[in-house]
Amino acid sequence: MQQSYNMNGNNSYNQSNRNPNFEVSSEHMAEIKEAFELFDADNDGLLDYYEFKVAMRALGFDVKKQETLELLKHYEPQSGKSINLSNFMSLMARKISERNPEEEYRKAFRLFDNKGTGTITAECLGRVAKELGESLTQEEIKSMIEEFDFDGDGAINENEFIGIMTGNFKN
Repeated sequence: MQQSYNMNGNNSYNQSNRNPNFEVSSEHMAEIKEAFELFDADNDGLLDYYEFKVAMRALGFDVKKQETLELLKHYEPQSGKSINLSNFMSLMARKISERNPEEEYRKAFRLFDNKGTGTITAECLGRVAKELGESLTQEEIKSMIEEFDFDGDGAINENEFIGIMTGNFKN
């Protein structure tokens, strides 16, 4: 059973018009902590601006410089130059809980569709598998495409991909 954490948003940045309570899985919390520890390069228990920005990006958030500075100032008002683990976990849990799953799937689709063709071909799937360190045979890749290629065009389009990700696909 997946455990969820209900985080109180007392430290929530820009929480106007937002529900201060949000739920994040224990897996997400572990991922957040792991990112903090990985990018705390000097092991001082704090992420400075650059460490913070890279850690957020690793968790899927490409935050602009101004917003990064505002977040640091909000969570560490004394210095505005770093963030501790507790505040980082609170912030990232909130950001993760606010994600729009369908938009995340569309972003993931674009990572596969690096040529911008609107489809994931066997070549694209093979490239991504290789980048992730997966060794799939051409036959396995072809089989994966065929299984979810509902319109029979030899590739996975964005709607088919979202259907796969949400489990709302038709055979």
